[in-house]
Amino acid sequence: MLEKARSIEVDEVVIDLEDGVVPARKAEARAEALAALAGGSVASVRVNAPGTPWAHEDVIALGGAGSRPRSVVIPKVESAGDLAFVDRLLDGVERAAGHAEPLGVQALVESAAGLRALDEIAAGSPRLEAIVLGYADLAVSLGRSRSAPLDRWLAVQDAVLSAARAAGVQAIDGPHLAIDDEEGLRAAAARAAELGFDGKWAIHPSQIAPITAAFTPTPEEVEYARAVLAALADAAADGRGAVRLDGEMLDEPVRLAALRTVARAG
Repeated sequence: MLEKARSIEVDEVVIDLEDGVVPARKAEARAEALAALAGGSVASVRVNAPGTPWAHEDVIALGGAGSRPRSVVIPKVESAGDLAFVDRLLDGVERAAGHAEPLGVQALVESAAGLRALDEIAAGSPRLEAIVLGYADLAVSLGRSRSAPLDRWLAVQDAVLSAARAAGVQAIDGPHLAIDDEEGLRAAAARAAELGFDGKWAIHPSQIAPITAAFTPTPEEVEYARAVLAALADAAADGRGAVRLDGEMLDEPVRLAALRTVARAG
């Protein structure tokens, strides 16, 4: 699976040391992940949760490695203290290893406690790059069915999105757990994209194309975004503070939306 991941066209591969690995093989999995990174694999790594017997060993090994991951995904984050624990470990091992660039982290929020502490978590670490919504464990924590309709998750999605935007980090929607439900996946990905999420996790290669389609702007959207940016640039060059395009007054929010569309189009 680690070898296959090299050829998959996605924005990020996440190697899992947590739920995908039984306790007896944690050390073996960590060694395999480090070997993959040393072999040229560009990936992030989901470590074991703070408070488990393996969390500190995972963070120390990854932070001090010669070939480090793109970021460390911290599961089951329930407070800023969970991020501070990782920060302190990384600070120490990075100094010892001579790494000048701090390793980024992503917070996986997947419990009722994590939801209640979203604002605290979002502001909890200068290393934080993204907040990821984890549906499987969150459903258990809330006592909610994993197959609950999309609308049941709207308040949770909005909470994660708002906290991430306020902190200036990415908001990533969690995976659609039914692998053979392409219709449901397309609906879930479209919902997340429309809400404003930056991306969505996939748990199987068959999910990549529908998710990519949902988060990729159409050619018409890209063309309009570029026209907006060009019109605003021309207005600024001419010293004009206001400009119209296709009957619409363009302002700063429209410019930022256009930049976001162009960025998502690559």
